Amino acid sequence: MTGQGRPRASGATKGRVRLVVVQALVISLFVTLFARLWYMQVLGGEAYQAQAAQQSVRELVVQPARGLIVDDMGRPLVANRTSWVVSLDRTLLHRMSAPDQTVLLHRLSRAVHVPVRTLRARTLLCGESSARSGTCWNGSPYQPVPVAEDVRQQVAVSIMERGEHYPSVLVEPQSVRAYPRPFGVNAAHLLGYLSPITSEELAEAKAHHDTSVHGASVVGRAGLEKEYDRYLRGRPGYKRVAVDSMGRVLGDSGEVRGRPGDTLVTSIDAHVQSVVEHELAKTIRTARHTYDPVTHRNYVADSGAVVVLDAQNGRVVAMAGSPTYDPKTWVGGITSKQLARLYSARARYPLLFRATQGQFAPGSTWKPFMTTGALTHGFSPSTRLDCSSGFQVGNRWFKNYESESYGYIGFDKALQVSCDTFFYRVGYRLWQRYGTDVSDVHAKDPLVATAKKFGFGRPTGIDLPGEASGRIADRVWKRAYWKANKGYYCKIAKKPGYDYLHVFAREFCAEGYAYRAGDAVNFVIGQGDTLVTPLQSARAYAALANGGTLYEPRIAKAVVSPSGQVIRRIKPAKVGRVKVGRSALKYVDQALLGTAKTGTTAWKFMNFPLDKVRIRSKTGSAEVHGKQSTSWVASYDKKYVVLMMVTQAGTGSGTSGPAVRRIWEALYGVHGMKVDRAKAVLPDATPPARLPVFAEDGEILPPVDGSTSGTRGAGR
Repeated sequence: MTGQGRPRASGATKGRVRLVVVQALVISLFVTLFARLWYMQVLGGEAYQAQAAQQSVRELVVQPARGLIVDDMGRPLVANRTSWVVSLDRTLLHRMSAPDQTVLLHRLSRAVHVPVRTLRARTLLCGESSARSGTCWNGSPYQPVPVAEDVRQQVAVSIMERGEHYPSVLVEPQSVRAYPRPFGVNAAHLLGYLSPITSEELAEAKAHHDTSVHGASVVGRAGLEKEYDRYLRGRPGYKRVAVDSMGRVLGDSGEVRGRPGDTLVTSIDAHVQSVVEHELAKTIRTARHTYDPVTHRNYVADSGAVVVLDAQNGRVVAMAGSPTYDPKTWVGGITSKQLARLYSARARYPLLFRATQGQFAPGSTWKPFMTTGALTHGFSPSTRLDCSSGFQVGNRWFKNYESESYGYIGFDKALQVSCDTFFYRVGYRLWQRYGTDVSDVHAKDPLVATAKKFGFGRPTGIDLPGEASGRIADRVWKRAYWKANKGYYCKIAKKPGYDYLHVFAREFCAEGYAYRAGDAVNFVIGQGDTLVTPLQSARAYAALANGGTLYEPRIAKAVVSPSGQVIRRIKPAKVGRVKVGRSALKYVDQALLGTAKTGTTAWKFMNFPLDKVRIRSKTGSAEVHGKQSTSWVASYDKKYVVLMMVTQAGTGSGTSGPAVRRIWEALYGVHGMKVDRAKAVLPDATPPARLPVFAEDGEILPPVDGSTSGTRGAGR
C-alpha cells in the first residue's frame, strides 16, 4: 500500500510546480507590462507627447522676398508684389480615400482653373513611374506642393473661408516679380527672368549644402537675374503650422525667419534706356515702310540693337535689342504657347539678345580699327590712295558701295566718306607684302592682329550670361572651316553639274583653305566671314574714346543688403591696353570728328551743337548674301559711346542716323532742331559716381554727389 502511494505524491508535486511556474510567468508579464507603461507615461511621456504633437504640425518653407534691381538713380527696374499661391499637402491628400481625393481635386480645379490632370501630375514626385517631366514635384515629399500661382485674392479668400471643403489645401501669400517700368522701360534682355528650380539643380545645391534654395524655389534663367542670382535670391525661412486630421490649419507653431534678397544697383539710366528702346522700335517700324531701291521692296528690318556705354570705364548706360518680350510673361508660370513663341523662328527668336548674342558683319564701322593697324604698319597720315569707283582683284571687280569716286585722298577723308576702294588698296598692299603664300596659315597679317587687339573674336566679359564671341575670319579660321566642311562639298563636286553650287563645291574642295587677296580686301572693310557683336564694337569704340583702354563692360555697380549696407562694389575691370601707336589712335579720333560735320552723318546732325558735344561717328552698310544690307552707326565723344545696328535696313546714316542723334539729345538735353545753345547743352552731364542713398525707412533716394546735374537727370 505504501509503495502504491508514492507515485501519487510525486505527481501532485509536479502539478504544483507547474502552477507556480505559470503564476510566475503571468506575474512577470504583468510586471513587465506595468513597467513599460510606467516608463512610457512617466519617464518618456513628454517625448512621446512631443512626437504625437509633431504628427499634426506641418513645416512650410517661407519663400524670401527677392532682391530689387534698380537703376543708377535708385529707380526700381524689378520689384516684388504679393501673389496668392495654392498648395496641396501630399501627406494629408494621400490619407484620403480615392473617391474623396477625386471630389477634392475637381472642386479645386474649378476654383483655380487648373485641369484636374495637371493637379494630379503636380502632386507626383519626380522619379515616380507615372510622373511626367516638367509637371512633377521635385521638392521634399513632406513640403506642400504649389499647384496654382498668382491666384486672384477673391479666390484665395474663398478657399480659406471654406476650409472644410478643401482638406489638405493650403493658401499662402508669396512674393513674385513686378516690373515698375520707370519711363516705360522694358529692359527684358538686361533683367532676365525666373523659372522653377529643376531636380538636377536642387540635387547639386544639396550636394554643396546650399540651403538658399528648396523645391519651391525659382532661380534666375537669363540676364542679371541669373548672373547675380546668389545675391538676389535671399535665404528662405521656415514656418510650422498646426493642422487637424483633415489638413485644416489650426494655428502657427513657430517660425524661423528667412532673409530677403539683396538689392542690385546697376549703371542703367532708366530715362536713357527708355529713349533707346523707343528709338530702336521706331527705326525698325520706319524701315519696314521704306522702299529699298536695290531689292525693289520695303526693308525687312528684322532685328536690331543699341548700346550706350560710359567710354571712360565701360559701364553700360543703356542697351536694348529687338525683337524683345515682356518679362511679365514669366511671372506665375508660362504657357506652352507663350514659350513656343519665344523660341519661334517666325517671331525671330525674341529671347536672343542681339546686343550681346547677335553676330553680324560690321561693314564700314570696321574701318577705324583697320586704319590704326595700317598706320602702325607702313602707312602714314600723309598716305594718299585712289578712291575710285571700283578695284580689280584677280578676276573680280570690288565696287565702292557707299561713296562716289573722290580721287586720291588720305585716311581721314576715306573714313569720313567711307570709301571702300581706298581700304581695298590698303588690304591688298599688306596682303602682297606678307601673305601671297595662300597656304601659309602663319603668315603675318597686321590687320587681323589689330582686330584682335581691340578685343574682337572673343567675349567682352560683360556680366550677362550667354555672350557670343564673334569671329575673326583669318587664315587659321578659314583652314579650320575647310577641314570641317570639305567632305560635304567634295561629295557634291564629284557629281555632274555646272550651276553655282557645283562650281563652288569644286573650288572649295580643291582650294577652300587658300587665303587669297579677295579675302584680305573683304576683311579690311568688315565684309566676308568676319562677325562681331554690337557690344564688341561699342567696347572697341570706347577704346578709341579713352585713349586705348579696353574694359570688361559692366551693368552692375553694387550689391546692397536689405538694411542698406554695401556688401560688394562691382568696379570696372580693365582688360588691358590696345597696343597700337598713340599717334594712330589720335589720328583716327580726329578724323572721325569730321564725319558728323562733313561726312556721311552730317545730314543727320544739322543744327546739333557739335562745337560743344564733339561727336565722332562712323557709318556702315554691311552686305549679306541673299539679304538686304545691315545698317550701322557708331558714334562717341569723350564720355559716351552710342552704337546702333539694324539688320536688313539699308544704309547706316539713312536708317539709324536719326535715332542715334535723338539718343545723343537725351544724353545731353538737346531738344529737337531748335537748340538753346546757352542753356540746353550741358557737357558736364555724366553718370553718377556714387550709389543711391538707402534710407532707414526703406526708401531709395538718388545719389548726392552732385553728378546728377546735367541732362541725364532730366525727368528724374
